[in-house]
Amino acid sequence: MGKIRVAIAGLGSCASALIQGVEYYRDQMGGEIPGLMHVDFGGYFIRDIEFVAAFDVNDLKIGKDVSEAIFEEPNLCAKYADVPSTGVKVLPGPISDGVAPHMYDAFHVNKDLEPVDVAEVLKESEAEILINYLPVGSAEGTKLYAQASLDASCAFVNCIPEFIASVPDEAAKFTDKGLPVAGDDIKSQVGATILHRAMAELFYERGVHIDSTYQLNIGGNTDFLNMTVENRLQTKRISKTKAVTSLIPYEVPTRIGPSDYVPFLEDHKICYIRVNGHGFGNLPITLDAKLVVNDSPNSGGVVIDVIRAVKLALDREISGPLTSISSYAFKHPPTQISDDIARRWVEDFIEGKRER
Repeated sequence: MGKIRVAIAGLGSCASALIQGVEYYRDQMGGEIPGLMHVDFGGYFIRDIEFVAAFDVNDLKIGKDVSEAIFEEPNLCAKYADVPSTGVKVLPGPISDGVAPHMYDAFHVNKDLEPVDVAEVLKESEAEILINYLPVGSAEGTKLYAQASLDASCAFVNCIPEFIASVPDEAAKFTDKGLPVAGDDIKSQVGATILHRAMAELFYERGVHIDSTYQLNIGGNTDFLNMTVENRLQTKRISKTKAVTSLIPYEVPTRIGPSDYVPFLEDHKICYIRVNGHGFGNLPITLDAKLVVNDSPNSGGVVIDVIRAVKLALDREISGPLTSISSYAFKHPPTQISDDIARRWVEDFIEGKRER
């Protein structure tokens, strides 16, 4: 069915995991792959994904082939695939608010580099989909790349908690241009949010009244370093909290989101979740869980599914926010529904039924 031409904004550890994953599973044409809904997703396979452009602000990455840049500092994603040369050089993107003041050294930012015209690069590379992997808190940067996608007639996948697909006015811009958009804030294969949702839904569906709940996350990659400044993670807290509380039809005291940066954890993330409630006889019930994951690769397979869903939307000339894949794959989608229903919606979409 042809190639899927993908551009990436922000070549950090998550992008490294995605690019390595595409190479690692390139020859898989059947069976099952952990983290993917299907190897064959509506006629598209992993090998069909081709990376055609990349943008970053890190001086150690700019000018290098994508295959080399994904292993430069401060990327911490485990190396699990040898990525051959892509012939695609990393280009300087706009800094905007993508770099917090305390992150300039960590990101090796060269303030003197003139950013490229992102829209022109997208056009020249014939990119069909732009993936936004900017750091959390990049509100203006996300809008810049979203506008570049619109200007270049390119679909947009927003993997971070700066809201585009879930904001009607922003999503309408893609509808008007005849382009699909998916987002916002990617879920991991088995991450803190998906586990917390399952725990909260279990309590509610079994008739336990939830009194309070928290989710505390610690990690050692630059995502956690970036979020040590509270104003960088405001939308992150909103996204993660809404993903859980949307399943509960009453107010619940919560504290959900990143809690601390622990450098020696590197790309490992540790999550502590507690749900407090009371059941029959008004007696207390408490559930505690601890989850330890390699953080960056945890969402790689999910993004591969999203890429292929967006490509199907392009093929079918479906525009605007993609409700089914967004509800399944993102924490803050245009429509919040339970994960089992969201998966069913995606299966229907793959089969060619009308988008929800």
